[in-house]
Amino acid sequence: MLTITAIPAFNDNYIWCLANTDSGKALIVDPGQADPVRAHLRQHNLTLDTILVTHHHPDHVGGVNALVSDVPGCRITGPATSPFKGVTEPVHPGDEVVWDAITFQVLGVPGHTLDHIAYFSESKVDGHPVLFCGDTLFVCGCGRLFEGTPAQMRQSLDTLRKLPDDAKVYCAHEYTLANLTFARHWLPDDDNLREFEEKCRTLRDNGKATVPSILEDEKRLNPFLRWDDPAVIAAAREYGADTGLPSNSEDDVFAAVRHGKDHF
Repeated sequence: MLTITAIPAFNDNYIWCLANTDSGKALIVDPGQADPVRAHLRQHNLTLDTILVTHHHPDHVGGVNALVSDVPGCRITGPATSPFKGVTEPVHPGDEVVWDAITFQVLGVPGHTLDHIAYFSESKVDGHPVLFCGDTLFVCGCGRLFEGTPAQMRQSLDTLRKLPDDAKVYCAHEYTLANLTFARHWLPDDDNLREFEEKCRTLRDNGKATVPSILEDEKRLNPFLRWDDPAVIAAAREYGADTGLPSNSEDDVFAAVRHGKDHF
């Protein structure tokens, strides 16, 4: 049986473990720290054989070298254009990555960083297609633009928005409540956001994660995926009246939302 489990790291990172519980093989996504991964593998009697990297930031690759020292020959798949030099299997958008019975499509999603990729599989785990999206898409949020432009990021998010509604979104951070605080500020009359915030606060109050999310919910709730939603457009225009930012195109609307979050 295939399972996906979150391994908490640092203050708010999630490292993802995709495991075949029958064979004991494990694939790890974005191991920013080695020790939490080692502990998880020991606890569940798993053997690491593959690491997927979405982008080069240290909180996503900081544990790779230590894990590889434990498992010489471990496959390290990551973006061919990455400044991170530990990748042994460089991939480009459009490539496929096969692990166990799962085939991942490599998606180019620049914006947060220029080398950022995501891994999507139509093969279902826990009844859902799988999306490992790193820091591109969060629950009701998206990654800051450290290297790319708003237009690049909106196009990357549009790539993800076109995936199947029932895909599970395995993002890399527990940023949900902060994202929802901003989303509620941006769209104060959105009752769906209010109800979702209440649900997520209850989860966090009980020590539970708010991820993964379902892509259909992100399309419905996440202001960073709603650049063509009249309510988000209206909010962008109001924000633009105060800041001088344009709101004439979908890229403009997205840029206004991102600017609003950055200065919130």
